[in-house]
Parts: sequence; structure tokens; C-alpha cells
Amino acid sequence: MLLVPPRHGKSELASRRFPAFYLGHYPHRQFISASASGPLAEDFGRDVRNLVGSAEYARLFQTRLSGDSQAKGRWNTEQGGSYYAVGIGSDIMGRGAHVLLIDDPFGSMADARSEAERKAVHQWLSAAYSRLENNAAIVLINHRMHEQDLTGELLAQQAAGGDTWDVIELKAIQDDGTALWPEKYDLRALERLRANMQPADWSALYQQNPTPDSGIYFNADWLRPYHEAPPREQLTVYGASDYAVTSDGGDYTCHGVVGLDPEERPYLLDLWRARTSSDVWVETLCDMMERWRPVGWAEESGQIKSGVGPFLHKRLLERRINIVRAQFPTRNDKAIRAQSIRGRMAMRGLYVPVNAPWYPDFRQELLAFPVGKNDDQVDMIGLIGQVIDRMLPGKKPQPNEPDKILSTNPDACTVTLSDMWNAHERRGKRAGGSRIR
Repeated sequence: MLLVPPRHGKSELASRRFPAFYLGHYPHRQFISASASGPLAEDFGRDVRNLVGSAEYARLFQTRLSGDSQAKGRWNTEQGGSYYAVGIGSDIMGRGAHVLLIDDPFGSMADARSEAERKAVHQWLSAAYSRLENNAAIVLINHRMHEQDLTGELLAQQAAGGDTWDVIELKAIQDDGTALWPEKYDLRALERLRANMQPADWSALYQQNPTPDSGIYFNADWLRPYHEAPPREQLTVYGASDYAVTSDGGDYTCHGVVGLDPEERPYLLDLWRARTSSDVWVETLCDMMERWRPVGWAEESGQIKSGVGPFLHKRLLERRINIVRAQFPTRNDKAIRAQSIRGRMAMRGLYVPVNAPWYPDFRQELLAFPVGKNDDQVDMIGLIGQVIDRMLPGKKPQPNEPDKILSTNPDACTVTLSDMWNAHERRGKRAGGSRIR
């Protein structure tokens, strides 16, 4: 893997010079060069063919083009080797490769951030493995775009026992603060680029980090640490869930609880997240509702209608948990769904329990959104955001006041019915009996 910032010569070195160099040493072998589109791949193929056919090349290598090699994307050597240029997603049946070169598998950041496009690229490479010769090599040249781009997927497979990759990672601004290629892009030029780009794009394309530490959609400064939440009686508590309907679909189910204090500051009180079957997460949800006794619970209407709703309703009745559940329609754009909580966090922050075992994963997912691997916790907190405008803030603690007593003087009797009710209520609580006696 060669991870290099844009306009730093990676295609010149790897897609034009390297194939010619390789076939110069191994003229009998087969080389497949793949790019995001067929026309771009053919342009590289034309440049490699012209280089192999040049007089300068002939002075260095014995490799020669065969007489019928006129096509810019498909040509052979006199020694039986071949070069084949192809766009990602194209059929390569009938072709073999001692080297499979992939240069920028995604045509744009939008493609890399599309789950469907990422899946299509991963599936194409999986099929391409069947075209590799014994001991063949794969060379991947790109810059990072998403946590689950092709580089991220292959490194995850490596961690699980898949192919081992040699990774060359080059950052535009290196760890020591110097420019990678100052003759072309000095620090002043790079800082100008950074100032005019989205933080996520700069971090991924130029620094090979698709999840910048400062956050992309959510700012790291909005997460306010706490070690002890306000007393429960001062908080108005609500909950939300992002359900995964199937346990083997790769998605997480996430339950979360948030409380508003008297100043309308949101506190993330509890969170549960797992890949599991519906019977497990339904019981966990009931446990959390029973523990926190929230005013209401938010969920997506599409998920709860997928066969789980009646079972959840049944368990809540059986466990005598009476709670208002509000369903919200599913929207395609997750960023729009999360906009309400994002605005609240920008103004008031989100207070988070930094010592909770689940907090590091929550923080990482929030700061990586929308280019991160998972977004179930974002969906959950986004549902909280959709109900947060309907929430009542918590109650400030009230000082103990002496009960108001009716005067024996009729002219001084200005106590209201509300005063009488509150006085009786306080007496009842102190006596440990009923509210009104």
C-alpha cells in the first residue's frame, strides 16, 4: 500500500513508471492495472505502452512490444507478457496477473462515503483474487477517504489473519511539522489548502487519517467530561434506541439514556451497545427503562415495525414498565437526523462520563461521523436530539419552607388553594403517610 497525498507524484511513479520497470525485468509476466474508471486506466496504459516502446527504454531493457500492440489499454510483449488496463468493476475474466495494481479505486470522496460504492469495490477485489497467479502481488495506491475505504477494509482483514500488507504512509505535513515535498508544496501552500478544505477531507486526503482527532461533524470540544452526574431528582430523563433487527447483519443495537439538568444541559447517563438477537436487547432495554424510569423513549418507526415491536410491547407489559415510546420516521440522510443534537451540543455541550467503559467507543464514533465505520451510537443520540426540544429541564432543589398557616383573622386569609395543597403534601411526606390526609 502506497498512501500518498494528491498531486504528490504517486500515479506518475506507480501507474506509469512501475509497470514499465516491472515488465522490463519480467517481460513474460502479466500485469493488470485498475483505476476508478476505464478511460483513466486506458490513459495510464497508453503512457506505459509509449514508454516501453521508446528508444530510452530499449537501451535499458530487452523487453519489446509485440507487433500487434496498438491498443492503449491492452497490449503484449514479444516475450509473451501482457498489460491490461481496466476500470474498477469491469470484468477481468480470462485474464491473469502476476501483479494487480490498483490506483485510486474511488473516483471521488462521495463515492468513498457511499456504503454501496464501497461494497462494490470490495466485491470487485474479492472476485479479482481469482485472477492472480501463484505468488502474485497486489499494489494499492491511494489516499485515505473513509475508515472503511479499500485500505481500511484490507487492513481490517490483515488483523483478522488475511493478507499481510507493506504500508508506506506519507503525510503532506509530516509528524515533525515539515512538508513532505516542499519543492512543490511548502508549508504555506499546504496551510492554504487546509484552510479552504473541509477538515475531514484534509485529514483523509493529505494526512492519511479519515477520522481527525478534532472531529468532523461533531466537535471534540463539545464533549464535556463529568465524574458524577447531578442528583437524579434534579434531572428529567429520556432514552432512545437504534435497533438492529437481525443479530447477524453486522449492525449494533444501541440504547442510551440522557438527562437534562435545571440549566438544560444534557448528560449522557448510560449506554449499551451490542451485536445480538432481539430477545437479548429487548430485555436489556427493559432493564434500562426499569432502572432509569425515563419520561419517554425515542425509536425509529421503520425498525420497530420490522416484527420486534409487538414482542417489546409484550415484555414491557409483563414487566409492568409503563413508558411513553415515540416513533420517528427514518430519514435517509443520517447527518440531517443528527442535526438537532449537534446544535444542542454546540451551544450547551454534551456532558459525558469519561470513566465509563463504553465512553471511548462512543467518543470515537461521534468524532469519526460521517466517515466512520459505525454510526449506531450517532443514530441513538440523534433520536435524543429529535425529542430534546420537547424535554422539560430538571428541577432545581427547593429550600425547606415553613408551612403556611391560615390566620384566625378573616381579613388576613390570603392563602390560596395551591398553598393549602402544598402544605398538606409536605406534612404527608414528613409523616411518611399519604400525600393528603
